[in-house]
Amino acid sequence: MPSLSWIYLAAAIAGEIVGTSALKASQGFSRPGPSVLVVLGYGVAFYCLSQALRTIPMGIAYAVWSGIGIVAISLIGFVLYRQRLDMPALLGMGLIVAGTLVINLFSGSSAG
Repeated sequence: MPSLSWIYLAAAIAGEIVGTSALKASQGFSRPGPSVLVVLGYGVAFYCLSQALRTIPMGIAYAVWSGIGIVAISLIGFVLYRQRLDMPALLGMGLIVAGTLVINLFSGSSAG
């Protein structure tokens, strides 16, 4: 079972994904519902990230948080907003996933 810090990090990632997805839907904060989701999503993200940083090294936490967030937001953009992903984008995201896996599977620095 993952430690509480890694659960906080997962919640931070989820909050960031919700906030960023709602940011596009807010249309420049002109739509109240999505705008509230932006604020709540990022609030959850930063609170949970701050809790995760109690034991997970900052560089590791941020690499995992941003890496997973980049891939998830790109996929959401593709599915919900029909934003195209070309081969260089897909290759780059593959490298991000590979880097995140290397950190989590092989780095002693990631032990929380």
